Amino acid sequence: MSYPIARHRRLRRSGGLRSMVRETVLTAEDMIYPIFVTHGTSIRSEIPSMPGVYHLSMDLLESEIREIEALGIKAVLLFGVPDHKDAQGTSAYDANGIVQEAIRAVKGWAPQLVVIADTCLCQFTEHGHCGVVHQDEASGIAVVDNDKSLELLVRTAVSQAEAGADIIAPSNMMDGFVHAIRAGLDQAGFSDIAIMSYSVKYASAFYGPFRDAAHSAPQFGDRKTYQMDPANAREALREAESDVAEGADMLMVKPALAYLDIVKTLKEQFDLPVVAYNVSAEYSMVKAAAANGWINERSVVMETLVSMKRAGADLIITYHAKDVVKWLRGE
Repeated sequence: MSYPIARHRRLRRSGGLRSMVRETVLTAEDMIYPIFVTHGTSIRSEIPSMPGVYHLSMDLLESEIREIEALGIKAVLLFGVPDHKDAQGTSAYDANGIVQEAIRAVKGWAPQLVVIADTCLCQFTEHGHCGVVHQDEASGIAVVDNDKSLELLVRTAVSQAEAGADIIAPSNMMDGFVHAIRAGLDQAGFSDIAIMSYSVKYASAFYGPFRDAAHSAPQFGDRKTYQMDPANAREALREAESDVAEGADMLMVKPALAYLDIVKTLKEQFDLPVVAYNVSAEYSMVKAAAANGWINERSVVMETLVSMKRAGADLIITYHAKDVVKWLRGE
């Protein structure tokens, strides 16, 4: 049927009718809130490039967790900013490292809150890369050693599970990381701990503010030898397929906004929950434009996150999470 019999505007009237036929709905349960934890006391330091996001010391973390829990957000993603870095990233797998300490504390304060541990070495290595670096004999160039890195990533994941993490989220993009971590967790008796794999992680320009937040910018070169080319879509399928075969429980796409086609593809191709990471620059651009009065922050954020869910995301990692839940409540 067509006009004048079909009048699509009939279902667009304001009020209850419009919301009744809404196809995509955001809820608090969709949100995962990232937190940056650091050493020291009385530290609540706003990250300059991420307004409204803070480095928090352990003594101030509890109030943040209480607020998150009260809002009905079900999960947090913990990143640690250590006080010690070395070539091997030993703070990443230290039983008393900042992430492990934060996991134990959060599970003590809020046992029902799902704690997700980012599993990588970049914040903990003095060179800022996501694995162990060695000099290639032929070229003399420093390269990341994939298989030696896996050994340390397994140690990191197991230490996080021992601390009480509910989900391990490996973000390193080493080949075989899901297989190695799954085997390591199972061998250590953590077969029930899920892996949220950063399956499709692009070498993106949208990570700048995060590297400011995590103090994780590479000290030489870049991460293009292990993070994906933004031009490649078929490669995303190969990466995700490998992770599924290796035992991943969830598949992540990072960044989200410029890669909604990839989110949709993974949702259509794989029968696992899909996670979209609304990354730091996506957040900071909105904040900057809103601060200048150029956009309506609430409207733009809600439209952006709805687009991610509409594309197929089951869960969204976003620094906007607390604001979104308050807006959903009408606050």
